[in-house]
Amino acid sequence: MGMLAGSVAYAVGEARGWRIGLERPLNEARPFYVVIALAILLGVGLGFTALDPIKALLWSAVVNGVIVVPIMVAMMIMASRRSLMGRFTASRWQVVLGWAVTAVMAAAAVAMFVTM
Repeated sequence: MGMLAGSVAYAVGEARGWRIGLERPLNEARPFYVVIALAILLGVGLGFTALDPIKALLWSAVVNGVIVVPIMVAMMIMASRRSLMGRFTASRWQVVLGWAVTAVMAAAAVAMFVTM
């Protein structure tokens, strides 16, 4: 549980522009440590609920599989724009393969909903 709490704290801290890091003392990275503490408390609290952890894992994978499609579309649009990416613009093969994988993920998400 501590690893997940740390991961959450690093992600939130980086997104918010906070000073982060377990090597920093509490007075330098207080919000970072508060997020760790809250994440641990939330995890402990979930242990006392009737939530089935296996079902939670399954549904988190389902949600990730669905929301990844628009994220991949946005990434492909960005990666293929020279005005945005400059010399790091995706090559033709990267664009073709990227869109193919995006289409496969979209088809898998649709198939999941059709067969539910």
